[in-house]
Amino acid sequence: MAAAALRAFALLATATLLIQSARSASFKVGGSTGGWDLNTNLNGWASAQTFTSGDTLTFSYDSMHSVVEVTKPNYDACQINNPIGTFTGGNTVITLKSPGKRYFTCGTAGHCSSGMKLEIDTVAAAVATPPPVAPVTPSTPPPTPPPQRPKPPPAKTPSPPPKAQSPKPHAHSPKSSSVAPSTSPSSSPSPLAPAAPSLAPPPFVAAAPAPQPSAADNVGRKAKVALGFWLVVFMLFDF
Repeated sequence: MAAAALRAFALLATATLLIQSARSASFKVGGSTGGWDLNTNLNGWASAQTFTSGDTLTFSYDSMHSVVEVTKPNYDACQINNPIGTFTGGNTVITLKSPGKRYFTCGTAGHCSSGMKLEIDTVAAAVATPPPVAPVTPSTPPPTPPPQRPKPPPAKTPSPPPKAQSPKPHAHSPKSSSVAPSTSPSSSPSPLAPAAPSLAPPPFVAAAPAPQPSAADNVGRKAKVALGFWLVVFMLFDF
């Protein structure tokens, strides 16, 4: 974990330096059309620029000139007797390390009073705040879920006992070994209308010879026979 924090700090510092380096600018004194000479309006050029900490100034000049950094009073009085720094060689680079004002003039006599002097106002560079680095936490394994108890099987509802089936009646009851005598006649008469009696008179059956009746008996017998005959005829016609 300590190594991870150190690596994050190093990355943060490197990012800050890169941001400052990317924002720093290099200025050629006098601009692209001028220089460190008597013909350039040096302070007019400087007032149109914005100098920030980390920027650089490049003085380009010939052998008859030099670069002398002085204090504010010596700058105003064009005095170079007690300079902060003196530079020669034709190409001088000055780094503006901190905010504030700095003053430069030429070391050749009479050039400062002729306008070969420069005042630089440096402002603090706006440092972008890098996004906060999230603390590195060691990875932890996911929590182990608690063991699950096996679910009890669902209670089975006892099925109702099968209904007892009543025995089906036999199509034919078994014949008994002994048949009870039937009280009804073996054949019942058909409910048909009675047959009409024949119109022919019943055959005469000769009776056995009987003792000769008397005359009165003969008369009575004939009368019965006649009555029975007409009774039969009447019945026939009635049906």
